[in-house]
Formats: sequence, structure tokens, C-alpha cells
Amino acid sequence: MIRDITIGQYYQTDSVLHRLDPRVKLLGTLLYLVSLFCFHNPAGYAVALLFLILCIRLSHVPFGYMIKGMKGIMMILMITILFNLFLTSGTVLVSFWKITITVEGLKLAITMALRLCMLIIGASLMTLTTTPNHLTDGLEKGLRFLKVIKMPVHEIAMMMAIALRFIPILLEETDKIMKAQLARGADFESGGLVRRAKAMVPLLVPLFVSAFRRANDLAMAMEARCYRGGDGRTKMKPLIYAGRDYAAYLILLAYLVISIFLGRWSVMTELLTSL
Repeated sequence: MIRDITIGQYYQTDSVLHRLDPRVKLLGTLLYLVSLFCFHNPAGYAVALLFLILCIRLSHVPFGYMIKGMKGIMMILMITILFNLFLTSGTVLVSFWKITITVEGLKLAITMALRLCMLIIGASLMTLTTTPNHLTDGLEKGLRFLKVIKMPVHEIAMMMAIALRFIPILLEETDKIMKAQLARGADFESGGLVRRAKAMVPLLVPLFVSAFRRANDLAMAMEARCYRGGDGRTKMKPLIYAGRDYAAYLILLAYLVISIFLGRWSVMTELLTSL
């Protein structure tokens, strides 16, 4: 399950999304994630889902590979669904023993599950189609306006890119340590919650040691290459907008306008219904 997580990984292929400027993908991902909370009607979710499916098709990333990354959040998804399903008051739909399911709870559980799935897949799509180097350059370029208030933009972008790059590395390391512990007779599945938590200690300790060791090696490598921050640094391949990037901005603008319209339309419909 751990190796199935796709956030932070890069999928090598040639597609329109891979060739887009990283600034476009960063802004597009941010707008898409924000748009998921702009509407509360089926039409809005249908538009967001169609837009996500279109982006997946354009990325040439296998849909099965992307869905595989959902296994890592399946527990969080189930907890979210159950909490919204059983703890939301309203019109009773089903009632047995001490469990009550309401119409409002069912609707909220479905919408929250859709939002969470589309949010994770949308965020994964950005990292799957953008290399860490391009991601760093895009963040630095996109946040350069913060230099006016003396923000270390280059350092912030570098830290975020390194954090994303370390996700698949640490996941792979966790998988190796877990297999080694299982070979030595460790049991991570049986027992109650407290016992499972105690069983994770032999896994977490070597993982933290490995993470600090890798961080130290990375710092020494950057020092050996005379890294001194972003001041005066040049780019071998500077980011330049192409025609496809401007077309992508127009598509994003159209999608955002539709999302806002659907969100306002749902609010107006609810007001008219209450009246």
C-alpha cells in the first residue's frame, strides 16, 4: 500500500501537460482545488470531474496508476464518509439500533468523498507531470513578487521541492524497513490500536534515522557544490511562456468562471427555495 502512493512522484512520458510551463500547472492546480469548494450542486461536481478526466487524458498517465495512489488515503476517506454519514442531523432516511442515517448526511458524505478524491488526484497530477527541478523553478518564478517584502523565495521553493522529492524516497525506505521487520517476525496487523501503535516503533526509529542521514548527505552535497542560496544564480533553461501556455490559461479562466457561476447559481437556488 505504501509504494502505491503517487503524490510526489514523477511519471516520465511525453504529453501536453508535461510540456506546459510549471507556473501554469501550479496555478491551475491551486485554482482547481479552490474551485472544488465553490459549488454544492451536482452540475458543479460533474464539470469538475469532466475537467479532471480531460487533464488525465491529456497527461497520458495511466488511469489505473493514478487510482492506485488512492489506496494510501482509503482509511481517511472511510472515516470522513462515516463521520458525515452518521453524525449529520436532518431528515431520517434509515434508523436501526443507535445508528441513524439522514438524507443530509448521505449527501454530505458523497460530496466530501468526491471532493477528497478529486483533490488528491488533482494534486497528484501536478507532481506526476512536473519534474522537481521544473517545480522549483515554477515556484520561484511564481512567488518572485514576494521579494518585495524580503521573502527568501528561492529558499522557500527549494525546501518545498526537496520535501516533495523526499516523499517517494521515504515511502520506499519505509517499505524496505517494513519488509525487513516482517522477515524478523514483526506483526503490524494483529491486535488492538495500542498494540499496533507499539508495533510501529521499530519501524519509525530507523525511518527517522535514515531521513536525518539523507538530509545530512544532501546538505553536504549542496555545500560541496558551493550552494549559497538564490542570489546571483542563473538558469540553464529559463522558463518562457509558449502558445500552449496561454491557451491553458484561457481554459483555466473558462473553467473558473463556470465554477463560480455554478456556485452562485446553487446559492441563489437555495435562497429561492427557502423563500
